[in-house]
Amino acid sequence: MRFTKMQGCGNDYIYINCFKEKVENPEKLAIAMSERHFGVGSDGLVLIMPSEAADFRMRMFNLDGSEGKMCGNASRCVGKYVYERGLTEKTTVALETLGGIKILQLHVKDGIVESVTVDMGEPVLEAAEIPVLSDKHPVIGETVEILDRKFDFTCVSMGNPHAVTFVENVMEYPIEKYGRVSECHPIFPDRVNTEFVEIVDDSHVKMRVWERGSGETWACGTGASATAVACVLNGKTDRKVDVELIGGTLTIEWNAEDNHVYMTGPAEFSFDGEWLREV
Repeated sequence: MRFTKMQGCGNDYIYINCFKEKVENPEKLAIAMSERHFGVGSDGLVLIMPSEAADFRMRMFNLDGSEGKMCGNASRCVGKYVYERGLTEKTTVALETLGGIKILQLHVKDGIVESVTVDMGEPVLEAAEIPVLSDKHPVIGETVEILDRKFDFTCVSMGNPHAVTFVENVMEYPIEKYGRVSECHPIFPDRVNTEFVEIVDDSHVKMRVWERGSGETWACGTGASATAVACVLNGKTDRKVDVELIGGTLTIEWNAEDNHVYMTGPAEFSFDGEWLREV
């Protein structure tokens, strides 16, 4: 089975063209291929599939085999893949995900997709729809005790649940210690992605993320989007902000006119390969 390794700001996934390949047991395949010693190594598995509702359909699986509703970095990579591998000539692509249909705007130069802007849709702020167990609306400053510290979370869904907290010196912050516990805290019925954010100025923040099912990743598009929304809700930044991640920078804008969040960032091919092992 042929596969392609791609990354967006260091958030790396294995992509399989399901127009040509047949994938059975994607949950088990995601676990096997994502393992970094005996597999390919990745943050998960992405299937590029036909869609009856859009131009293409994306299914994504975390490295523990759980299926995610949406991944911003993966959606950008899908846009680059389908254009440069000749599956479409469109530069505006509709992508079906479990988090809804997302519109990708491909920024192409000399046949190469240099970056992609994804319409991430409107942020979900209702506690029950995120979901998070809270009486707040929106969920700003929800205090949660995790191990030896109390965190004030702002909760947002961008197709999957996020809890954003503001810290100092984020690059030195022990996010594995607290992210691992926050992911499964009882206040989050479907688990949660946790963003630890340092404010640099009103147009620049630094972020690290603990993703449910994957642990810390070098980037998270939905997490960067949720972070931008949380920053605005807490009066910490403008509506357009550069989110600096370990693997690179994403530009996020929460548009005041249509209430949609727009994410712009890179997508890159790493290599192609052939998977030989049954799972």
